[in-house]
Amino acid sequence: MDEDYGLFGPGSVTWHVMGEPVLIVGGIRALLLQALHPRTMWGTAQNSELMNPSAAWSRLARTVEFVRVRTYGTTAEVDRIGRRVRNLHSRLTGVDPRTGSTFRIDEPENLLWVHLGEVDSYLDIARRAGVPLTAADADQFVDEQRRAAAVVGLDPADVPASVAEMRDYYAMMRGHIFACDEARAGLRRMFNPAVPRRMLPLKLAVPPLGTFVVSTLPRWARRMYGLPGLPTSDLAATLALKGLYRTSQVVPERYRYSPDARRARDLTRAR
Repeated sequence: MDEDYGLFGPGSVTWHVMGEPVLIVGGIRALLLQALHPRTMWGTAQNSELMNPSAAWSRLARTVEFVRVRTYGTTAEVDRIGRRVRNLHSRLTGVDPRTGSTFRIDEPENLLWVHLGEVDSYLDIARRAGVPLTAADADQFVDEQRRAAAVVGLDPADVPASVAEMRDYYAMMRGHIFACDEARAGLRRMFNPAVPRRMLPLKLAVPPLGTFVVSTLPRWARRMYGLPGLPTSDLAATLALKGLYRTSQVVPERYRYSPDARRARDLTRAR
């Protein structure tokens, strides 16, 4: 019988892209981009442990596990984790401080913004770093990720299916988003996070890493945070990403990739 590869599988652009270590930058970039939707950020601040320094690391670990299962898990594993996330979101609400009105966390607009924040960030970092991708590959990646959108409760038909459609979406949304106080506080906290005692030495690396991740954001997003949005910053970030990717290619695959990513590469080669 054919093996159950879950949402993607050998030959998918998702498996080709997501295992690269440089995509860690994309994951952090996604959080900063997602925070620019005020209701998304308010819903997070009012409900999530992410805003609690003592619990933020465990919350982040659960998010990483969700992305791992969604990318590499079997159909049953993806269904199980998807039901858990959808059930959780369905019980949560937030309050818009501007109007006092209550909104649902799982409103399609919020879910779509979070989804595309991931897709845009992973794809942008991969392409700028030099991961081999054609324009058709990039469109296929965006299209494949509509399956991931369904996991959190979106209708894939309502989700951009190409780079051009995703670009149009961001152009439309820019007039409706801004860096609220909670988003700016989150950005500041990123440079001085509360980390577990065993990870205290990492705090020395956090400020330069944070500066680097911020520099990979779109210029308009950096300006919303009150930061410079200069073309020279884009160039410097792209050169740094290329350097990181090329350096990672020197590391043997058994150390470079996670077990899931190694399995995905082996299956793709075998196919």
